[in-house]
Amino acid sequence: MEKKLSFSSSLVIGVMLFALFFGAGNLIFPAELGQLGGTHTWKAMLGFLVTGVGLPFLGILAIGFSGKKDLQDLASQIHPVYAVLFTAILYLTIGPFFAAPRTGAVAFDIGVAPFLNSFPVDIARTLFTVFFFGVSMWLSLNPAKIVDRVGKYLSPLIIILLIGLIAMTLIHPIGKIQAPQEPYIETSFFAGFLDGYNTMDALASLVFGIIVINALHAMGIKSKKQILTSTAKTGFVAAGFLAIIYLGIAYLGATSVELFGYLDGGGAVLSQTASHFFGSIGLVLLGVVIMLACLTTAIGLLTACGEYFHSIIPRISYKVFVVFFSMFCLFVANFGLDNIIKFSLPVLVLLYPLAMVLMLLTFAGPLFLQSRLVYQTATLTAFLVSFVEALVKFYSLIEQQMPNWLAFIQELYIDLIPYYEQGIGWLIPVLLVTFITALPSVLFNKKTGNESI
Repeated sequence: MEKKLSFSSSLVIGVMLFALFFGAGNLIFPAELGQLGGTHTWKAMLGFLVTGVGLPFLGILAIGFSGKKDLQDLASQIHPVYAVLFTAILYLTIGPFFAAPRTGAVAFDIGVAPFLNSFPVDIARTLFTVFFFGVSMWLSLNPAKIVDRVGKYLSPLIIILLIGLIAMTLIHPIGKIQAPQEPYIETSFFAGFLDGYNTMDALASLVFGIIVINALHAMGIKSKKQILTSTAKTGFVAAGFLAIIYLGIAYLGATSVELFGYLDGGGAVLSQTASHFFGSIGLVLLGVVIMLACLTTAIGLLTACGEYFHSIIPRISYKVFVVFFSMFCLFVANFGLDNIIKFSLPVLVLLYPLAMVLMLLTFAGPLFLQSRLVYQTATLTAFLVSFVEALVKFYSLIEQQMPNWLAFIQELYIDLIPYYEQGIGWLIPVLLVTFITALPSVLFNKKTGNESI
């Protein structure tokens, strides 16, 4: 008889998964969206929930559905070399390059900086990040305890504290919701859709899914059917909490403009709101929430990165990788939150379409008999569109004029590809290429899994 996951176990793992997802971007981006979205906040949040909640949920399900042992194994259906490159870049993006350092930067900016007074900011940031990533490193060196430490103790406290702040906003709204600001005036849904990229949760889901499956294996869940069912249950718990918190924080931001005006980032919105309702105690409370949320995410990211790179370079131990990545995060975090967010944008614009294509093809694979040709052509199509968009954003970031050849390709894409200017230009070409290349496999019922372009 197959063992089924109990409700309490589903809740524990689901809350652990929520905590791994819920970190820096999950706090600051919905608040900023609410401020600028104004009366269009709910349209923008619909787009945000697609990429910030829906895609992470799909990512978790894709890992369970595929039956693959990890992300590299899943991506190898495209090509073994691509699998290593894509997986390594994704781990570095959600790990030491951007997402993990961002947890320390956010924790400092919101949880510590408001209390510094005349103390030098740079020195305080250095001291705090040494402490923050030191604790993260220590907890990451014992990954077997992650369910107990994160799922049972830290996560429920995060949820309780945040729901308390949101409840005060609902009971006593700060002010009336104002008119929307750019970029949420005309394209609010697509603006929110792209904002969801900043959470990096869809990328992380392809990594955290393995943590969930390992936890299920430890609980005796072995069959593919039960793993998929249990993964869906735990993913639903995490997605539900994420959606509730996101909507609450967005509403908090939307109602704060009348009293506070337009503030510099979502962190300032949260700080002002906590101070408004609870005074100095509110700021301390918020600081605790921020540090717990960011700490749990940092632990998950360091653990995942350490395990992956040890698996491809076994001569270097897991602990050495964790120590190295923790020190690298400490270094990057001291460049400041704004710089980390800015320089992550081109990378996210490139990686997100590739990750989304992999998720969609994982579910659709049985329909076209897992044809490698379909995987390769769809991925290549997404890359050709997203790579150009990433280059354009990079040149805009460094405030340099793009080369003539890049400007020409961008204009060509704008003229020929639907929704390119909205940020999802890859979608229609990928769907067309997938249909065209899958048709022979479906019509002739011939498996082409070993073919290549």
